[in-house]
Amino acid sequence: MFEKLMHWMQTNNVLPNISDTERQALEAGDVWIDGEFFGGRPDFRRMLDARYGRLSAEEQAFMDGPVNELLSRADCNEIALSRRVPQHIIDYMAEQGFFGLIIPKAYGGKQFSTLARSAIMAKVTPHSGILSAYVVIPNTLGAAELLVEYGTPDQKEHYLPRLARGEYLPCFGLTEPTAGSDAASITADAEAFRDDNGDISLRLNFRKRYITLGPVANLISLACRLRDPDNLLGKGTEPGITVVLIHGGTPGLTQGDRHEPIGEAFPNGPLVGENVVVNADNILGGREQAGGGWRMLMESLAGGRMVSLPATAVGGIRTVAAATGAYSMVRQQFGLPIGRMEGVATPIGRLNALAYMTEGARVLGCTAVDDGIDPPVVSGVMKAYTTELARQSATDAMDVFSGAGVMQGPNNIIGRGYCSAPVAITVEGANIMTRTLMVFGQGAIRCHPHALNVVHAVENDDAKAFSKGMRGWIGHFFANMGRTFGHGLTRGAFVRVPDVDRATRRYYKKLGWAASRFALFTDLALFFVGGKLKMRGNLTGRYADVLAWMLFAFTTLRRFEAEGRQQADLALVHYSVRLALAKVQDAFEGIYENFDGPLGKLLRGVFLPLLRVNRLARLPNDSQAMAAASISQRVDEQSARLNADIFMPENMDSGVGRLFDAFHRVADTAPLVERIKAAQKAGRLEAGEPDALAHAAREQGIIDAAEAERVDAARVARLAAIEVDVFSEDAFFARAVQQTGATKSRAA
Repeated sequence: MFEKLMHWMQTNNVLPNISDTERQALEAGDVWIDGEFFGGRPDFRRMLDARYGRLSAEEQAFMDGPVNELLSRADCNEIALSRRVPQHIIDYMAEQGFFGLIIPKAYGGKQFSTLARSAIMAKVTPHSGILSAYVVIPNTLGAAELLVEYGTPDQKEHYLPRLARGEYLPCFGLTEPTAGSDAASITADAEAFRDDNGDISLRLNFRKRYITLGPVANLISLACRLRDPDNLLGKGTEPGITVVLIHGGTPGLTQGDRHEPIGEAFPNGPLVGENVVVNADNILGGREQAGGGWRMLMESLAGGRMVSLPATAVGGIRTVAAATGAYSMVRQQFGLPIGRMEGVATPIGRLNALAYMTEGARVLGCTAVDDGIDPPVVSGVMKAYTTELARQSATDAMDVFSGAGVMQGPNNIIGRGYCSAPVAITVEGANIMTRTLMVFGQGAIRCHPHALNVVHAVENDDAKAFSKGMRGWIGHFFANMGRTFGHGLTRGAFVRVPDVDRATRRYYKKLGWAASRFALFTDLALFFVGGKLKMRGNLTGRYADVLAWMLFAFTTLRRFEAEGRQQADLALVHYSVRLALAKVQDAFEGIYENFDGPLGKLLRGVFLPLLRVNRLARLPNDSQAMAAASISQRVDEQSARLNADIFMPENMDSGVGRLFDAFHRVADTAPLVERIKAAQKAGRLEAGEPDALAHAAREQGIIDAAEAERVDAARVARLAAIEVDVFSEDAFFARAVQQTGATKSRAA
C-alpha cells in the first residue's frame, strides 16, 4: 500500500518540489524549540531548560565602559547631517576593539559571545544608525565570521588580526539587481583560468547593489557563480556559488558611489567589477571551498537574521518604549501628563510589553547560538517579526510624541528611527518573503518530525524508508487530531505544565492547545496543498504568524522564569502573552477561512464558528494596557532594571539627555506637586499649572524653600524637554544644502 502511495506522490507533485539549493538550506542548521511546536506536544520542561544567558563580567564591562564612551563621543546629529563617522570615532573604535568583537583573542579580537555582540548592536543602533553599520557589518556580515569558520590557516593569519585592528574594513557583496531575497539566483560571474605565471586565477565580472559599507570597505567578500571550463580546481566545470575575497583598489573594481538609504544615510552603494582578476587562493576557505559558497551564504544570512537585525530592532523598541514613557509624563495637556490619558497610555503599554517580549526572544535566541544551536527557522522569525514590530513601535511612539516627533533637528528623539524603520524590513530577505515563503516553507519540512524523512524517501525511491516514515507520520497526525479536539473541549486543561509561577500556568496550557492545532493543520497543509504551498503565500504567511507568536509567547514566559519570577513584571507578561495568543487566534481564523476544496468548506462552515466562540485569548484590555504603560512612566528599581544597557546620555545638549533629566526631576517632585494640587483644591492657591506655583506654595508654607527650588528646576527642565528645534532662514537652507549637496543621482 505504501509503495503505491509513494509512486502516486511522485507522479502527482503532492509534496513541495525541493531544489538543490533549497535542500542545502533545509539541511543547514538545527531544529530547536520550533520543533516542539511542529510536533504538537511541546515539552515545556525541556524547553524551559534552554539556557537564558547573561553577559560575562568582561562583556558587561565593555558595555559599561567603551560602548558608553563611544556613544558619548559620537554626536549622532553631526553624524546624521554629515553622513560620515568622524575619523577620531573610527580610531577610537579600532583602539577599543569594536571591529573584532567576533574574532578570537588569538588573532587580536575580543571573542565575545553572540549575546554580547547582539547587546552591543542593540545599544549602539538607536543612537546612530550610521555608526551602527560600522559595528554590525564587521561582526556579522563581514569576512571575519566566515574566515573563523572556513578560512585557511594562511587566510586567518593574514586577515583576522588586520580585521580586528580595523585595518581592513569589510563588506559582503551578495545582492544584485536580479537577485534579492532569492540569493541563489546571483549572476556575478567568476571564471577560473591559467594565468601568465602558470597559476590558477579567477576573472570576475559583477554588478552588486545595496551593499552596506560597500563605498568605504577595503575588503569585499563577494558571492559569485564560479565556472571552471578546464576543471583546473578539480571541482568540475560548474563548481557553483563561491565566496571570493577582493581587496579595495584591485584593477577593474569600481566602488565609492552611493545609494541614499531612507532615514539615516549609512554607507551603502553598488560594487561593480569588470574583468577583476584575483588568485584562486582568494577563494574564502581556499581552493577546496570552490563551490562551497551557498552554505556560507546560508550561515552568514542566518547570523544576520538571528543576531544583527533583531538586535537593532529590539534595541530600538526598548529605547523608544523608555523614551515614550518618559515623554508622556513630561508633556502635559489639560492640566495633567498626557500619559495619564487612556488613549495615550494604550500605545505606551503596547510598547513596554513588546520591549519585554522581544528582549526575551533576543536573549534566548542568541544564547542558543552561543550553545552551538543554529536554528534557521527561528532566525527567520526573529528577523521578520522583530523588525516589523520595531516599525509598528516607531509609529506608536510618533503618535505620542506628535509634533515633537515630526519637527526635525537635534531635539527630535525618534524621527530618524521612524524614517529608517523600513530599511531593516527589506534587508536579509524582505519580510514579505520571509513571512510568506521561508518560515513555514522551511519549517514545515525541516522541523516536522517525519516530513523530511518522507521527502528523502520519495526522492530516493526508497519504499522501505517511505513506509517507515509514513507510519510514523500517520500516527503523528491522528495523535494530534485527538489532542486538538481534547484540548479544544477542555481549553488545554490536560496540557502538562512544569513547576512554573502560578500566575502563568494557564498560558502554558493555552500554548500546548495551540501547538496541537498548529501541528494538525501543518499536516493538513502538507497533505491537501502539498506542492502548491510555494504559491499559497498568504496561507503559509498565516502559518508563520502562528509559529512566530507562539515562540514569542514562550520566550516571554522563559524570560519571566529566568529572571526570578519578578512579580512586578507580571503586568508585562500578561499583556505580552495575551497579545501573542490573540495573534495566534487571528492567524488560525485566517487559515480556516482560506483553505481550499471540500476541507475548506468544512472548516468554514462547521469549525470556524466554533473556533471563534472557543477562543484562545482576546487582546489585552484597557486595565492591562494602563498597568503595562505605568512601568515606563515611573522612576524606580523596576524601570532601572528593565532599561539596563539602554544608552542614557548625561549630556544635556542632547534631546535624549534633556528628556530623561526632566523625567527624573518630574518624578522626584511629583509628591510636592500633589501637595500644591491639594492646596489648589482647598482654595489656598489660585488655579493654574501646579508646578508654576512653587513660589506661592512656599509662601503659604505648603512646601519649603528647598522643595520650591526643586519644583522650579523640574518645571524648567520639563519645558526645555518639550521644545522643538527652530532655525533661522539661513540655517534652515544651510541644513538643506548640507543634506543634499553631496547627493549623486545615479541608477544602480
